[in-house]
Amino acid sequence: MTLSRERDGMWYVSFAVDTDDPEPFAQTGDVVGIDLGIKDFAVTSDGQRIANPRHLERKRRNLARYERRKARTCRGSANRKKAARKVAVAHGKVRRAREDFLHKTSTELVRRYDTIVVEDLNVSGMVRNRSLARHISGCGWGTFRTYLEYKTARWGKRIVVIDRWHPTSKLCSTCGHLLARLSLRTRHGTCPDCGTLHDRDTNAAKNILAEGLSASACGADVRRTGTSRTRSAVKQEVPRSDPGRASGGRT
Repeated sequence: MTLSRERDGMWYVSFAVDTDDPEPFAQTGDVVGIDLGIKDFAVTSDGQRIANPRHLERKRRNLARYERRKARTCRGSANRKKAARKVAVAHGKVRRAREDFLHKTSTELVRRYDTIVVEDLNVSGMVRNRSLARHISGCGWGTFRTYLEYKTARWGKRIVVIDRWHPTSKLCSTCGHLLARLSLRTRHGTCPDCGTLHDRDTNAAKNILAEGLSASACGADVRRTGTSRTRSAVKQEVPRSDPGRASGGRT
């Protein structure tokens, strides 16, 4: 066994157990596309909305108060150690609450659906947006995808990861019309081609599902047992060589 203690004073015991593989979940025959967001943590292609609990936002005022108290103490003093522990305790509560939510949500989805389709989100690039970085970090999208990957492999289900550049929000899930531009503030809209009224998130989830089923049909981006690399279903073009650079001249 391995004993460890976190900064918030919590003790953890880690040990390994040799056991048989778990029994796979019963096959339901259902498939789902999932669009992850901030206002709603996830919206599924069948219309279900999973609310974002916003654990970090709810504890933000307490965290700020503890940080201010810590900043007013002297470095190396006993009061600073006490203040630092209170900060660590508050962050630990947020982390455990988030992990509990992500575990329960991912397990329920894996239990209900045989195939789950998600986007390959560039979370590290998205958090560079200063106005959304805190909200995106508090959602835990990367951890959620990791949970889905190992749980689908453990319980005999399947996860499909589609290309991040697929226009899931701009594409009409009914007729396939592609909008040239779509503002982030637009949450509902009518397709100019077929006249269908769309909810932005539900429409994106339906397009994610359609793209995932298409990708799985051609063998692209399918993860059954935790494959380390994926192949994109988007057509890949061989980059053309630059004759100017090849000859050492300027173009």
